[in-house]
Amino acid sequence: MIAFISTISALLTGLFLSILIYLIRGWHALKRPEINLVDFTTTVTVVIAARNEEDKIHLTIEDILNQDYPKHLTEIIIVDDHSTDNTSQIISSYANRGVGLLQLNEDKPLNSYKKKAIADAIRLSTGDLIVATDADCRMGSKWLSSVVGFYEKNDLVMISSPVTYFEERSVFERMQTLEFYSLIGTGAAFIGNGRASTCNGANLAYRKDIFYEVGGFKGIDDLASGDDELLLQKVAERYPKKIGFLNLYDAVVFTHAKHTLQEFMQQRRRWASKSIKYKDKKVVALVIGMWLFNISVFSNLCLGFLDGYFFKLFIAQFLIIFFCELALLWPIATFFKRQKLMMLLAISIPPYILYLIYIGLIGTTKTYTWKGRVVR
Repeated sequence: MIAFISTISALLTGLFLSILIYLIRGWHALKRPEINLVDFTTTVTVVIAARNEEDKIHLTIEDILNQDYPKHLTEIIIVDDHSTDNTSQIISSYANRGVGLLQLNEDKPLNSYKKKAIADAIRLSTGDLIVATDADCRMGSKWLSSVVGFYEKNDLVMISSPVTYFEERSVFERMQTLEFYSLIGTGAAFIGNGRASTCNGANLAYRKDIFYEVGGFKGIDDLASGDDELLLQKVAERYPKKIGFLNLYDAVVFTHAKHTLQEFMQQRRRWASKSIKYKDKKVVALVIGMWLFNISVFSNLCLGFLDGYFFKLFIAQFLIIFFCELALLWPIATFFKRQKLMMLLAISIPPYILYLIYIGLIGTTKTYTWKGRVVR
């Protein structure tokens, strides 16, 4: 039995090492972005789906209005998704500054209100390039010009750009930021390796005509989540070499970590629910392999209380995780100018392992609460 568990642990650890090396190589393969910052010609529509965002949406709107991208090339459409607070009134107050409000009025329950909101906004849009973000995000004044400049210079059909948490109020939230860097870095690394697979919808741009060419959200509209990754995977099937990651700090979008463990777990369950629709089965296999590796680490820890040999296996796996994650996350944290977060890496690994195992077990099998709705 010891030999069998040792062999399985070694194989899964080897898989983990291979994946981390692949991601590290992918991040470093990202080229220094070439950007055109003069003589813009692209008409842009910024699209936001909002639900009960009265506390922060005015900040997001102000940031978008303060962009240095030419105003005559910019359109802003915000869709109010049945808010029960003052979100729509706040959006309406910016009408004289060119902010368009579209209100969803669905009389039948949907499982994908956000995709419906985005699709409706795109249908009404006049821009050639759709730039999607969220109603609780912040961005610098060069955000839009950076994204569009990258698009114009490199002849791309879709651009994934960086997202980070900020204004953390606790160690728990800073640990989330570090974990989030792993997710953002993974998406960037896959693109760097020429195999676009994941991204974040808080900072995603794509050509309007390409959205319709791939059928929009058709085929993925039965899930509440997936307006970002699942759309990217549809585009990647047709244009695998036309998707870029903009590794430029001016293009960063800032958002907030979850304040409570319950909110965090609901968010991660929502994200995990998308995996059942992943088109690239090799990526699905890698995700399953990583999940099994984490089970192996946890199992060796538990068995270590019965036999010290397994505890040694656990220690070896933990050290491999630590140094591999350090190699992956240090350049990403440096990019975001948050190197001090790396001090939390060692204490972040154990809860990260537990939550990955838990999410892997229930993430695709149960409903969850999102924006006050029970969805799947």
